[in-house]
Amino acid sequence: MTPNSKNEREFDVVVVGGGPGGYVAAIRAAQLGLRTACVEADKLGGVCLNVGCIPTKALLSSALLVNELAHAKGHGISFDGFSVDLGPAQKRSRTVAGRLSKGVSFLFKKNGVTHVDGWGRLLGGGAVEVEKDGRKQVIQGKDVVLATGSRPRSLPFLKIDEERVWSSTGALFQTKAPKSLVVVGAGAVGMEFADIYNAYGTEVTVIEALDRVLPVEDADSSDAVARSFKRRGIEIFADARVQDTVVGNDGVSIAFTDAKGQDRKLEVEYVLSAVGRVPNTEDAGLDAAGVTTTEPGGFVAVDGAMRTSAAGVWAVGDCAGPPLLAHKGMHEGVVAAEHIAGAGEHQVDYGNVPNCTYCHPEVASVGMTEAQAREAELEIEVGKFPWVGNGRALAAGGTPEGFVKVIRDVRYSEVVGAHVVGPHATELIGEFVVARHLESTVEEIDRAMHPHPTLSEAVAEGALAALGRALHV
Repeated sequence: MTPNSKNEREFDVVVVGGGPGGYVAAIRAAQLGLRTACVEADKLGGVCLNVGCIPTKALLSSALLVNELAHAKGHGISFDGFSVDLGPAQKRSRTVAGRLSKGVSFLFKKNGVTHVDGWGRLLGGGAVEVEKDGRKQVIQGKDVVLATGSRPRSLPFLKIDEERVWSSTGALFQTKAPKSLVVVGAGAVGMEFADIYNAYGTEVTVIEALDRVLPVEDADSSDAVARSFKRRGIEIFADARVQDTVVGNDGVSIAFTDAKGQDRKLEVEYVLSAVGRVPNTEDAGLDAAGVTTTEPGGFVAVDGAMRTSAAGVWAVGDCAGPPLLAHKGMHEGVVAAEHIAGAGEHQVDYGNVPNCTYCHPEVASVGMTEAQAREAELEIEVGKFPWVGNGRALAAGGTPEGFVKVIRDVRYSEVVGAHVVGPHATELIGEFVVARHLESTVEEIDRAMHPHPTLSEAVAEGALAALGRALHV
């Protein structure tokens, strides 16, 4: 839409950014009867739908299938000439992303949200300048929601060029698996791409500055994934520091110091930088609108209702601070819209935001790690139930990796933290999220009957393990 009349330029709510936080805020505001516009310079759905969560998970599904086919003989499946090709999998991932992006456009039409194509920046007083192909227009909102998202971080010694040094975006658009790849950063993004490229035959090395992979997860979860990756031939250097990268015509030379302080150098075809993200706030007009950030160039400072320091301006999603997760941004979008409409007083429960990593084995968690609970001097009991005790996991084939780990508060028997490594962990964690939201006890989790044989039975067994009385191990 290109507004050309005064009425078409005036809205109750203008959302700047069409990613998960922004498009959900726009839809919810429209549902509440507010005339809403969403400004987006690129494809609707933002990083998540187009070059993040969704296409990555499509590639990970392909990678899992590759690994399963490589061990299909036990299922009575055999074939000659088994080969893999990243190209078709990459093409499929783009098809999936495109379909969902179009879905957001459909949802806007269904809910009466006006999509304004262009780059939005605040001018103050509810005015938003929208720039597209050198042309500018101004639209007005009684309230403005910033949802400008984030982008991959580039470091002086690890400069992203998307040719030899990729960001996650560059890694998504490769149609051929290279012979060798170094992944710098062993968080969720780094480990997921290590999984994908390893499945398609790339020699993968992971370098992590902290002392273990997936450092935000429970130590037991990190150890389980590291063991699994090493069995698949992925070399991991934790507690290592990258010193320099030199890009050549045929590859990259990357120098780093390992955990023992020894200098090392690797010659590889490509490097993936997965060392975090920075907010897109530098050209959003924050100063003009009087919006404060946590530090110069940092995240937008918000209160519990997602209000910024400027009256009538709100912020949600990655630009409003960590954790930089789509589901967290979506919830913030709903909170902001409902507060704007005067339809609710609830806030995001940041203590109950689930973490999910979709590599194989999958990893998911919510609440405290065991170390955090002990540091907080809580009286806890910890239970672990291994997947080898679950009939459905065994029936799926092979020896299932991982466990369900439950940390309970002894005083009230509530779930302090839950950690799942293994099949469909990212789906199962939802049960613990709901349990924590409802302040359920571990006894209540067990007494809720879980169907047999299912993976969900391990949730109940994990709860029982935290009481010291698991049944099937």
